[in-house]
Amino acid sequence: MCDEIFDQKNVHLDQILADRRSYRMFTSAIPKEDQIRRILHAGLLAPYAAAAVGGSKDYFRRFFVMKKGSLSMETAIPLLMKQVNLMAQGLEKEMETNPALRKKAVKFVQRLEMIQKAGRVPGVGNAPYYIVVAERKGFPPVELQSLAHCLENMWLKATALELGFQLVSITSQMSGNAEFCKILGFPTGEWELMGCAVGFPADELSPSIRPPVEDVTLWLE
Repeated sequence: MCDEIFDQKNVHLDQILADRRSYRMFTSAIPKEDQIRRILHAGLLAPYAAAAVGGSKDYFRRFFVMKKGSLSMETAIPLLMKQVNLMAQGLEKEMETNPALRKKAVKFVQRLEMIQKAGRVPGVGNAPYYIVVAERKGFPPVELQSLAHCLENMWLKATALELGFQLVSITSQMSGNAEFCKILGFPTGEWELMGCAVGFPADELSPSIRPPVEDVTLWLE
């Protein structure tokens, strides 16, 4: 590869990495299905735990696309909100007897309260697309790591396509929810889940600020 092409590829990649941001506000414009497919394809290219799922005859990774206003989206919205309420109740009860947890979880509790007050999970219903990614459970249990790789690939591709992207982390709590798994056509508990929202961003976010690499790196002998 010539030096010029090499440099161009790295400049473009560095720019995409720097531009990757979490968008929580979306316009009403609907991305083209081809754009969504390109994002899904990027997820397919992500690493996975071959040793954990290598014996499976069925493919280990699946994608489920719910469009705003669709039956699947309208069915999923109250199920996700119900899970938020259950999480808030369980956490509140546990914090009553665990001061250390109460101190550590204060920001997360505030986040749950904001979601409850809004009456909806951010990204689900206000973004044009809610995408659920499923990874078959195996041994050792490294599905969440594989899903993280997958979602990062999708996130970077969405950034390259100038689309907004938001993780919907509550999705990871739904793998044991029979009603939610029914929407996907999966048996309960056999797949780990993660989700994201995709659409055109409604605003332009400021650049992401990170410390210099030298400040957070120790070169070991």
